[in-house]
Amino acid sequence: MKILIMSYLFTASIFAQNFFQNINKEIEAGNFSLASSMLDEALKRNNISSEEYFELNFQKERLERIKLDFSKTADDILEYVRKYYPDADENDLKKWEEDGSLEYKIIDGKKFYFNRAHTNLFRVNKEAKKQKEKVDGIYVSPREKYLSEFIPQAVNEFKETGSNLVKKVVHKIRYTVTLEPNAVPDGEIVRCWLPYPREGHNRQKDIKLISINDDKYIIADNENLQRTIYLEKTTKKDEPTKFEMVLEVTNYAEIFNLDKNKILPYNKESELYKIYTSERKPHIAFTDKIKSLSEKIVGEEKEPYEIAKKIFEWISVNIPWAGAREYSTIESLSGYCIEKGYGDCGIKSLLFITLCRYNGIPAKWQSGFMLHPGSVNLHDWTEIYFEGYGWVPVDPDYGLQNLENEDEKYFFFGNIDAHHLIVNDDYSMPLFPTKIFPRSETVDFQRGELEWRGGNLYFDKWDYDIEVEYN
Repeated sequence: MKILIMSYLFTASIFAQNFFQNINKEIEAGNFSLASSMLDEALKRNNISSEEYFELNFQKERLERIKLDFSKTADDILEYVRKYYPDADENDLKKWEEDGSLEYKIIDGKKFYFNRAHTNLFRVNKEAKKQKEKVDGIYVSPREKYLSEFIPQAVNEFKETGSNLVKKVVHKIRYTVTLEPNAVPDGEIVRCWLPYPREGHNRQKDIKLISINDDKYIIADNENLQRTIYLEKTTKKDEPTKFEMVLEVTNYAEIFNLDKNKILPYNKESELYKIYTSERKPHIAFTDKIKSLSEKIVGEEKEPYEIAKKIFEWISVNIPWAGAREYSTIESLSGYCIEKGYGDCGIKSLLFITLCRYNGIPAKWQSGFMLHPGSVNLHDWTEIYFEGYGWVPVDPDYGLQNLENEDEKYFFFGNIDAHHLIVNDDYSMPLFPTKIFPRSETVDFQRGELEWRGGNLYFDKWDYDIEVEYN
């Protein structure tokens, strides 16, 4: 992991350039303690601005976040692996490390594995996945079972009614964030931003705040692309601090039934086209690896519909889902996806967006919750723009469905189910009211954010819970 410190933060001197290059080298070498000390030295410099001080402090905190994400030892991994490979030893671990199936880091001279590396091994390594299936049987998730019935019903309702909004569902959501006791001293005020559904989408309507456990709160205007509801609580000694709201939201499956012959040429001079086909570093960058991968996937194809479909298919077939590190610890999510060959929903979505934009197809981020019965979680997906249709949803993580009918198999290319609840229409956007300290999640916004006058409250200090009722 390269730290994002550049010499332009300071007076452009040879000293500054060498100093920050040296920090990066120490981090890449795994010398976190030394790098942290060097950051402390940088923070003592007299000529740094408040913005530079903020950034350097965040980079120091990022090292601690990485250490939280990488805490498993070889013994921890082997204990799990031996359920499926009884004779596994450190030679096997080394083999999986070398082929990229086991993610690890050297931190201050010791090897630590990613906290989900042991379970990810059996998702990303084809041989290990088959071995797990031999022992446990083939697993079909509750979401997959549900969608195998929902999708055909949605497609049939669309064909029968002609309406592109079908399968109405009213979600009643209880969302709770709980800060652990004594994480903040008694009597201090904790500031909290909770995720709040966005308006302005045909498939998401009638957003109602039924209750919230504070009389004073601020709902961010819908112009905020990462939308929040803000409230404050005063801590009490030895007691957890809870932030809780109950919402009701009406959602529909949205079906565009894309016909490539109805897609018009892009207006390449429009503001929309220029914005959503551009780079946005570090996560959307037209690197040599992106260009090479695009050439492999797209070939000589020129039609935007076919290009996007090819990208969707390739990610679905070639990039398995895997539990992800915290996004704030990853330099480039799309680059990470190419390097590792796997990723979670947000990582796969940013790869899809980057490849689409590189090929001149407007693409953007969307995220919030997946609220399928029996499978409630955080989730990220995308939208792409076709002239003649407008913005249409694509979920590259759900990908191709194991269904025979072509419309059903490709359902998540241009359509979406009724259980994708939208909180964000972009990533890494400012929160309202403004957060003083660095965010725990620098890309997405679904769990929420907490801070007090002493600093940010990271995810190890609090937890969240989502409960859903369906009408």
